[in-house]
Amino acid sequence: MVPGAGRQIMRTVIYDDQCRLCVTAKERLQRAGEETDVRFVPYQSEEAACRLGAEYRPGRPDAAFLVEDDGAVIRGLDAFLPLAPGLRGGHVLHTILRAPLIRPLAACAYRLIARYRYQLFGSVM
Repeated sequence: MVPGAGRQIMRTVIYDDQCRLCVTAKERLQRAGEETDVRFVPYQSEEAACRLGAEYRPGRPDAAFLVEDDGAVIRGLDAFLPLAPGLRGGHVLHTILRAPLIRPLAACAYRLIARYRYQLFGSVM
């Protein structure tokens, strides 16, 4: 049997497919978590606009999004935390980020990198 065959995809990661950092992160998440229940959708797609509803804004997104199977939308650093345990070293990262002081610092670093990602890492187009 093929790994992951027959599994229902329940969560959707919506990422900026024009951002080199975002595309690289998506590719690494896909390779590391081949058997997960996550699919990836570019923010610049009609499906992303439909799944995000009122949270969708034309142009470049300011964060990545995780849409749960019940339609709940999680953004930013919190969108990646549910995926961390499936990655190499992810359990350790998940545990560290649960510390009261570390989580706000990590969220601040995420927002800063997200804001300047094109200047720091470039675009894929």
